[in-house]
Amino acid sequence: MPKSAIAVKRTEAKTEPRLLPLVLDLDNTLIRTDLLHETVFAFLKINPFGLFLIALWLIKGKAHLKQQLAARVTLEVDDLPVNEAVAAYAEAEKAKGREIILATAADSLLAMRIARRFPFIDKTLASDGVTNLKGRAKAERLADMFPDGFVYAGDCASDLNVWRIAKGAVLVETNGRLSRAATRLTAIEHAITRPARLRDWVKAARPHQWAKNALVFVPLMLAGHMLDPAAWASAGIAFLALGILASATYLLNDLWDIADDRRHWSKRDRPLASGRMAIAEAVVAIPVAMAIAFVLGALVNPLVVATLGAYLVLTVAYSMGIKRKPILDAFTLAVLFTLRLVLGIVTVGVMASPWLLVFSMFLFASLSFAKRNTEVQRLADRGGVGKVGGRGYFTTDAPFIMAMGVASGIGSVLILVLYLTQDALAADFYSDSIWLWLMPAALFLWIGRIWMLCFRGELNDDPVAFAMKDPKSLMLAAGLALGFFLAWIGI
Repeated sequence: MPKSAIAVKRTEAKTEPRLLPLVLDLDNTLIRTDLLHETVFAFLKINPFGLFLIALWLIKGKAHLKQQLAARVTLEVDDLPVNEAVAAYAEAEKAKGREIILATAADSLLAMRIARRFPFIDKTLASDGVTNLKGRAKAERLADMFPDGFVYAGDCASDLNVWRIAKGAVLVETNGRLSRAATRLTAIEHAITRPARLRDWVKAARPHQWAKNALVFVPLMLAGHMLDPAAWASAGIAFLALGILASATYLLNDLWDIADDRRHWSKRDRPLASGRMAIAEAVVAIPVAMAIAFVLGALVNPLVVATLGAYLVLTVAYSMGIKRKPILDAFTLAVLFTLRLVLGIVTVGVMASPWLLVFSMFLFASLSFAKRNTEVQRLADRGGVGKVGGRGYFTTDAPFIMAMGVASGIGSVLILVLYLTQDALAADFYSDSIWLWLMPAALFLWIGRIWMLCFRGELNDDPVAFAMKDPKSLMLAAGLALGFFLAWIGI
């Protein structure tokens, strides 16, 4: 279509259809999620074998499926992410005296509950268990209700059926192809552009958390393979495999905790919780990422694959239940950190050091308790009382959590000192092991700093992520590394 024709259509939309009723779609338009995906996932979360029921309900049609799910699942509709640009536009139009209609393929039970969130909505049309109000069915219903015409706000290809009979369109984050198709069918009254998606995908993958996987390289260095290119190559592949697998499990965790995250003071901004990433996208991305991780692991050796499998099983168990068990949750996180060291051991094929593994358990248990203590403190600071959402702790548990964390941290320092006095000083690997005494000193100072900031309420959710940005923590980490390096080269 010539640009001049498009310009004419847009001019018409600003003069004639502006007073016509504005009809809003719901899924991925007024709200940043799909209610069918939300209810399916919520239903399977409480009933994993419900997949067979879903298949039976679907045989009777999508409208019947949606009705059955809506009757069995309780969604916190007030926590569902809203497309603020759409809501603001509709509210402004309502202020001008325009009638605002919500027309959605979601079941009427859910649609009516959500409509109560928005005072500007005058009337709600939705699926009723028999008719799935989408595409042609929605177009026919709206044509009957508004013979003089209406303007429709939508986002997907099925909305082309509605735009074909509408007097105007509001395009909500549509891609270029769909926008051009809608422009050929009706006048464009308003367009809300789609935000950049790559940033949200990167945020969901949490690549900054891959820094934890650097533990894979520790056994390589401690075993004297620092000048072995083949060992570094194998460890590098294992590091990449674990990073991809970890990103998949982070996404799975976000999917599992999506309802809790929407009520959390900071986690509500995560891509899945905020609706900037769709549930369907996550469901596809998770198994693909896992498959890539295991293929990379198989390039190293079968033990790497087995260790990745153990990491995956334990992470899934943690996400689906263990994280709600006090004390056990911190212990499990410590095991997951230690599995990173085990992965490095099986990758390079060196002997496992019991000192290293026990030290890891104590240190990372301390950091896990620090993370939990921060969550409890933040809830208490905001006036919250009782149980922390999605966790097994209460706000009154803060002193106990701190005691467990400090004790575990000091325990890790003690384990390191015992290693230095029992084994390290007699090891042939070090040229001058006296320099190793810099390590427990730096570790003691860092553990003290972490818990002091935790007590003050100045620590972020994740102590490891905090340490990577904290200059003093980085200086102390450099002290640890310097002690090991000087002991190795023998200055």
